[in-house]
Amino acid sequence: MATQPKLDVGVDYKDKYGFFFPEDYVFKAKRGLNPEVVKEISFMKGEPEWMTKFRLRSLEIFRKKPMPNWGADLSVIDFENIFYYLKPAEKQSASWEELPADIKATYDRLGVPEAERKFLAGVSAQYESEVVYHSLQENLTKKGVIFLDTDSALREHPDLFKEYFGTVIPPADNKFSALNSAVWSGGSFIYVPKGVKVDIPLQAYFRINAENMGQFERTLIICDEGSFVHYIEGCTAPIYTTDSLHSAVVEIIVKKDARCRYTTIQ
Repeated sequence: MATQPKLDVGVDYKDKYGFFFPEDYVFKAKRGLNPEVVKEISFMKGEPEWMTKFRLRSLEIFRKKPMPNWGADLSVIDFENIFYYLKPAEKQSASWEELPADIKATYDRLGVPEAERKFLAGVSAQYESEVVYHSLQENLTKKGVIFLDTDSALREHPDLFKEYFGTVIPPADNKFSALNSAVWSGGSFIYVPKGVKVDIPLQAYFRINAENMGQFERTLIICDEGSFVHYIEGCTAPIYTTDSLHSAVVEIIVKKDARCRYTTIQ
């Protein structure tokens, strides 16, 4: 087995991002990956039958797919020692002040509310498995721009969602796309109508707090003809002695004369 390189985490990271709060969650699935956990995730979200079947098919693909060999040695990952779904709050909020105290303190410390006020047209904040805060400037809503967490998009725009979901990166693409497809939760859904230009960036911030946590957001961006959007996402996690796993899937559909700028910061 190849020797794992030691991660050199600077003092600045530890001070700014390496903190965590005690766990206080609405729901926490059992540790490990199996059909029962996958069905429980789908049940908790109230998903349609086709999505539950999609998840279970993806789990079967994950079991059969080999570990990818085109990057670092990932054989050390213990998939049975991970929590695949943690629900941190009862509901999503459109106000930072309405969030549970620990979650609000996390994002205040990370500077996300301040960045929203100064620079951003919309913000999505995910904590563990669920988006806990979401906002979009009213003028963009009036232009027909859709910026939702992916779970809400499945409920509120089922036809548009189903048309594009899984078309760029299907479960069979690789082992980790199959894993994400089985247990995905949260992420961003963006639809920009024909000819609409979103000049100010939209941002999503993904935060892991718990130890042995798996975060599996699913982002789907659709730019219709002649449109433009700039989407920025970032993620951080505390420093623990055991590993967490962040395995996202991002699908971007750009139609004729449209443009999407995608920026990710880790």
